[in-house]
Amino acid sequence: MSDKLKNFIIRTLSGLVMLIVLLGSILASQWSFAALMGVIAIGGMWEFYNLSEKAGYTPMKLLGIFLGLVIFCINLSIMLFLDTKTDSAGTMLIIASLGTLIAVIPLMCICELYRKSSTPIANIASSLMGAFYVALPMSLLLVIPMLLGNGVWNPWIVIFYIFIIWANDVFAYLFGITLGRHRLFERISPKKSWEGFFGGILGAIAMGYVAATILEVNTIAWMGLALVAALAGVFGDLVESLFKRSVDIKDSGNIIPGHGGWLDRFDALIMSAPFVFIYACIYAFIF
Repeated sequence: MSDKLKNFIIRTLSGLVMLIVLLGSILASQWSFAALMGVIAIGGMWEFYNLSEKAGYTPMKLLGIFLGLVIFCINLSIMLFLDTKTDSAGTMLIIASLGTLIAVIPLMCICELYRKSSTPIANIASSLMGAFYVALPMSLLLVIPMLLGNGVWNPWIVIFYIFIIWANDVFAYLFGITLGRHRLFERISPKKSWEGFFGGILGAIAMGYVAATILEVNTIAWMGLALVAALAGVFGDLVESLFKRSVDIKDSGNIIPGHGGWLDRFDALIMSAPFVFIYACIYAFIF
């Protein structure tokens, strides 16, 4: 068996396992979904801090991950608050989480006093960046379906959002390998093309239309959501490539055989979540 075929089999099998775990956690309950997002957030932050170390900095990994979990709890509490059945618990949790957040950030500065590092500003900045770049977007995924579902948890909203991201990737790849001629961002990602970019956008919008039809919601609104998610997702891939190129590595990790690390697999979702969250807030206000 050739190495190329072996890698394809490994990539396919690990992709199927990842798909089953992801869909299973979403369909089981919002709590299992939240737990999985928490695991991905921790794994993604750890990879980001490893990238920071390769760049010559010394981030506070454990304190950074703790900060990320506090941010995660804030959005978990918002999810509870939006759910009328658990709104009182959500109110208490958000107060506790915000209080902890206010304390953790200056605590990082105090801790840096005793580390005797030559890069204190970069250390603190990279510690904060890991939490806000990874944990914040992953935790926003807990709130987005509540906003789009008018305060009711609907697992299919999350599933179709993820399908939109995947449709963008798949169609960008197909259009890129068949029609790609003009480079999109050659300095960062030489293989990406403008043809693939527009193909991905079309695929995402088409998936948005399918989602709206099945969910029986506003079609234009969901096609708009797909456009926002796809555009931001492209930049998510480019930004992660920028980070990896800066430290001369191919993958952010090796947790997923054939797919690399958490950041490699969820970079588009990480970058799109904040923009989709803002869109979902507007959607909830209008509809």
